[in-house]
Amino acid sequence: MFLVRLDNEDMILGYVSGKIRRSFIRILSGDTVKIEVSRYDSTRCRIIYRLCNKDSKD
Repeated sequence: MFLVRLDNEDMILGYVSGKIRRSFIRILSGDTVKIEVSRYDSTRCRIIYRLCNKDSKD
């Protein structure tokens, strides 16, 4: 479980989707991610994609 900060500075609780977990993709603090917000509870989201950071060496 991760705390995700949105562009409007709100914080919501995010969890990793099964596709990311199955592919062993690591998500670290400070990474930019794409999320899906739950339609039933707007305080929860699913992390579906890890975006490339411009300052990372990888």
